[in-house]
Amino acid sequence: MLSISDIKLGKIILEKNEPYIVVKADHHKMGRGGAVLKTKLKNLINGNILEKTFQGNDKAEPANTERKKANFMYKDDSQAYLMDNESYEQFSLELESIGEKQKFLKDGIDVDVLYFNGQAVSLDLPIKMEFKVTMAPPGVKGNSAGNVQKQIEIETGATLQAPLFINEGDLIRVNTDTGEYVERV
Repeated sequence: MLSISDIKLGKIILEKNEPYIVVKADHHKMGRGGAVLKTKLKNLINGNILEKTFQGNDKAEPANTERKKANFMYKDDSQAYLMDNESYEQFSLELESIGEKQKFLKDGIDVDVLYFNGQAVSLDLPIKMEFKVTMAPPGVKGNSAGNVQKQIEIETGATLQAPLFINEGDLIRVNTDTGEYVERV
């Protein structure tokens, strides 16, 4: 069991028999009163957000999870298809459970898959990935005062903001957590 001092950002706990990841944790201590931990939890199966307050000696049960490496093969309208790197078993994952990360899925990349009770529930991409720019409008001459950006499209079809000097065909690095341009490669 986890005490309120063990419940931290990124910890996966069991709530209502489902795995939740702690996405926000604010620890408050009020005068003579006991400590209070206000948390925001995200369900790893359906993506729902739950706000929960832990007080004093409340406990949380850690979720039975494990991470394995897998190779992303392809996706269709509702599923992403992957292959376990150790057993070479193929399995699928709902695109809904992947969320915004699906727009950065590239054929052949290795991802970390989170399993809950033997069932794949979500995946994590490498934090920084390289993509080829497939569409970038030309920068307007004279429009360079400050940090001016334009909208570009990368090989997976995702759009993001990038500096004016990025051209079609360039290779760029993107932060997959925030969806932001990092640098030109």
